[in-house]
Amino acid sequence: MNRRDSLKAIGIGTLTAGAVLTGCKPGETAENVQVATTGREAFEIARDKGLVKETYFDAHEMATITVLADIIIPKDAKSGSATDAKVPAFIEFIAKDEPQHQLPMRGGLRWLDVQCLNKFGNAFIDCTSKQQTTLLDEIAYPALAKPNMQQGVAFFNKMRELTAIGFFTSKMGIADLGYKGNAPGKWEGVPQDVLEKYGLENV
Repeated sequence: MNRRDSLKAIGIGTLTAGAVLTGCKPGETAENVQVATTGREAFEIARDKGLVKETYFDAHEMATITVLADIIIPKDAKSGSATDAKVPAFIEFIAKDEPQHQLPMRGGLRWLDVQCLNKFGNAFIDCTSKQQTTLLDEIAYPALAKPNMQQGVAFFNKMRELTAIGFFTSKMGIADLGYKGNAPGKWEGVPQDVLEKYGLENV
């Protein structure tokens, strides 16, 4: 099973997000994020629109989330990256919609920067790709992680889960899964062999 298939399993198994957003394109503001309205109560739509206008993560944190999301789900021959699917905007929304994610996410982002500053002299987003991968390899595999890396393991588990949920509930992610949705069947009558079995072929 490759990484994208593994993340599909995570995403499918944890589709509990309270809303599906279209997200922000690069350069757009939070006000441009659209909230799904189909099949939802007016008060739910109003609440989500209010949350969209709020900001939780600062610019540096969002830049770090963007880099991490694209490392977790990079662009491949089949689909775009997590950022192409607007996963960072989804994670920003979820942090506001479900505040229990706020402290673990913010603390994890700071932990990542402190580790990189100590090891490489730069914040995570200013490290080279190789340096970023070197650190993430220490927290991406919980069974192999050292005891002093457990805070990073917990953060990366949450980041990976939110990225998978955000990607595989997006239009791009649903297409990546190959999900076609419900489709009407086409009735072509009773099969000929069944008609013959019951002597109804001439009816």
